[in-house]
Amino acid sequence: MHKFDEMYAQLPYIPEQVRPHYKSYLDWLSRQDPQAMRGRREEAEMIFRRVGITFAVYGDKDEEGAGTERLIPFDLIPRVIPAHEWRDMQKGLVQRVTALNRFIYDIYHGQEILKAGVIPTEQILHNAQFRPEMMGVDVPHNVYSSISGIDIVRAPNAQGEGEYYVLEDNLRVPSGVSYMLEDRKMMMRLFPELFSQHRVAPVAHYPDLLLETLRASCPATTDNPTVVVLTPGMYNSAYFEHAFLAQQMGVELVEGQDLFVKDNFVYMRTTRGPKRVDVIYRRVDDDFLDPKVFRSTSTLGCEGLMDVYRAGHVSICNAVGTGIADDKSIYPYVPQMIEFYLGEKPILNNVPTFQCRKKDDLQYTLDHLSELVVKEVHGAGGYGMLVGPAATKAEIEDFRRVLMAKPDGYISQPTLSLSSCPTYVESGIAPRHIDLRPFVLSGKTVQMVPGGLTRVALKEGSLVVNSSQGGGTKDTWILEV
Repeated sequence: MHKFDEMYAQLPYIPEQVRPHYKSYLDWLSRQDPQAMRGRREEAEMIFRRVGITFAVYGDKDEEGAGTERLIPFDLIPRVIPAHEWRDMQKGLVQRVTALNRFIYDIYHGQEILKAGVIPTEQILHNAQFRPEMMGVDVPHNVYSSISGIDIVRAPNAQGEGEYYVLEDNLRVPSGVSYMLEDRKMMMRLFPELFSQHRVAPVAHYPDLLLETLRASCPATTDNPTVVVLTPGMYNSAYFEHAFLAQQMGVELVEGQDLFVKDNFVYMRTTRGPKRVDVIYRRVDDDFLDPKVFRSTSTLGCEGLMDVYRAGHVSICNAVGTGIADDKSIYPYVPQMIEFYLGEKPILNNVPTFQCRKKDDLQYTLDHLSELVVKEVHGAGGYGMLVGPAATKAEIEDFRRVLMAKPDGYISQPTLSLSSCPTYVESGIAPRHIDLRPFVLSGKTVQMVPGGLTRVALKEGSLVVNSSQGGGTKDTWILEV
């Protein structure tokens, strides 16, 4: 299998084979004292711990460390992307997110894409993420996913050159942007000289763009909206991020119990009395938003919220029902969506995908389990999946039974040889697989900061980069040239 490394044109690492956009950084790195770099790593860990940048890890109750707070490992070697590559990727991201928003609008209105037979109707209407309560509901600018996290991987093509692919679309409550911002802050603190030597595009203005995007989604009832961040509370795995973004935007962080509905508007309780809320940046899943409409036992949302939402008196970002477009069973159709709604060819390609609900695709998957990655269509965080080449025979047979019992719950994909990037590990500097999650903001226009969150699989040979599975993060540099 071909391999592609971000820094070096050849593996194992040979300094003479460094890629041009990394040359200046490698010159600097080769002059650093290994002991001093170790000290910087320890300093970074101490600061992250002090600031409280942790991630709660869930798992089996008898699993050691399950449900505990863990520091997400931060790697000192940045992932560097040249300007021209970013420009192309950005165009592809704008195109993709625009088409996805058109698709969600269509699903809850005319359903033209279903009438045209592009996507099977039952795959939408019988999908757990489809919300009939949203039929005919209009949202500002027809934008359903205001904040999208699009996971991009790079893998060698037939010529051995790295090609970018979209691995999945996260359109419900994508997380991780706080780590992107904190990683940059940490690099600038530890290595200020690097930023005077390299023209690295800034990312610090993300909270300003986010607030601008949220304010742009406000209902017609006001032109000076009150924005809040709705969190499930401090026991949520991404609570640090919820608090961080609220603080960075200068808006209130609220829980469901802080909100109430009166006269078809939403209010928050404050020490000065009730204050009307116009835009809710929610980090709570649909099911828990309104016990009157969805899960009746939920204490995380606000009773009556959907009535106010449907009346157009409050905006919820991302919109209710957005999950229909980030379900893994819908992902294979995104290239057709781009052609259907925009009349364009996709700039960023999907990873080839087999839908196990289709008889032939299921048979192919069952015959090649040891070579494929099989994922649950509603799964997230690296759970509920099989990485064939890394699985034992027993694990493959167990998964085969699960797959045959519920084929429509799974998709499969070839095991991509994800690109690697030099990373500090116990034995020194070694290649580790990475991906990238840029954050795309859709309001009156579509915009993003240059870069995103680079996640790194710290275990040797591992392809699973998720923080919940022990992955780490790197700063992502887009070079301005």
